[in-house]
Amino acid sequence: MVAGLARRFGDLDLAEDAAADAYVTALERWTRDGVPPNPGAWLTTTATRKAIDRLRREALRQGKYKAAQMLSDDTPPEPTGPVEDDRLRLVFICCHPVLAMDARVALTLRLLGGLTVAEIAHAFLVPETTMARRITRAKARIKAAHVPYRVPSATDIRERLAGVLAVVYLIFNEAYLASAGDDPVRADLGAEAIRLGRLLHGLLPDEGEVTGLLALMLLADARRTARVSHTGELVTLGEQDRGAWGRALIAEGHALVRERIDAIAAGAAPPGRYQLLAAINAVHTDAPSARDTDWSQIVALYDRLVGVDPSAIVRLNRAIAVAEVDGPDVALAEIDRLGDTLDGYHAFHATRADLLRRVGRGSESREAYDRALGLAENPAERAYLARRRDQLV
Repeated sequence: MVAGLARRFGDLDLAEDAAADAYVTALERWTRDGVPPNPGAWLTTTATRKAIDRLRREALRQGKYKAAQMLSDDTPPEPTGPVEDDRLRLVFICCHPVLAMDARVALTLRLLGGLTVAEIAHAFLVPETTMARRITRAKARIKAAHVPYRVPSATDIRERLAGVLAVVYLIFNEAYLASAGDDPVRADLGAEAIRLGRLLHGLLPDEGEVTGLLALMLLADARRTARVSHTGELVTLGEQDRGAWGRALIAEGHALVRERIDAIAAGAAPPGRYQLLAAINAVHTDAPSARDTDWSQIVALYDRLVGVDPSAIVRLNRAIAVAEVDGPDVALAEIDRLGDTLDGYHAFHATRADLLRRVGRGSESREAYDRALGLAENPAERAYLARRRDQLV
């Protein structure tokens, strides 16, 4: 509804306020009169009238005539189904290049994720007033830049899709292992990211990276309930109870990965970052036990991923797989070359600590665990790192 109002009136603030007013009116009237036969249409009509009333008041004060134009709008009513072009439009508006990445994330969560300003502020560790200003500035920036409220053209999609996917992936990463706070895993935030991923996949089913991102999130989320112990400690992939994994999510994720494999075999573009990450997760979730994992295949997939995304984080994760194929000494040599870039990243020191432990360098391993603990904020990770450090002889 917000997306449809934004298209019609060209103002995100007006659209959001009118939708909220319509729900307030529904709470008052439906309690008294009962729910109407078509609640979606009722809400849309009421919200439209609320917006027109507000424009009328502004027209009286400011001499505007936009309300009269809206009253004469004979555009057919928009469908109110869960996946329509208005939503696609709003996703791409929220992720317009005129906005900084943090603003794109915040605005997407607010308008499409359905989270309150307070929830978004909590997720990203800033005061509520700061987040409110950030969202307000983002909407004002969109208005000042005259971003059109229309179905994205092919050019728009090419320019913005990478940003859209990056925003959804950032949201999921924050949910997968919260950067701070009392909850080590944000199931609610993860659900919102997957919902956005499903929306994008439904609207862009032939975009390989869209399919890859959805598969990646499904396969990672399938392991969520096994990732933290009853004592609140992180459980690594090799130690997780695979019987607790969500088999329906795994089956869906594997089907999407196979869909992309078939498409690429039929001549589609080579896999990008999200498709390769999804394939890696598919190998992990296909193994009945940790010792049955096909690490050679995972290293091969990481080799391809390095060609697409040669970042230090990707190289770190590749080294973890290399340790399982060529041994911890080889992996440690690769990881040590990343020290200058990743010195402030707790996972770098945690990985290095584990490899040092495996090669018998206990005192160096303890130092690395201490460094990782000094950088980690997630309570489940801290509990795991402290236990591993204290187990050193």
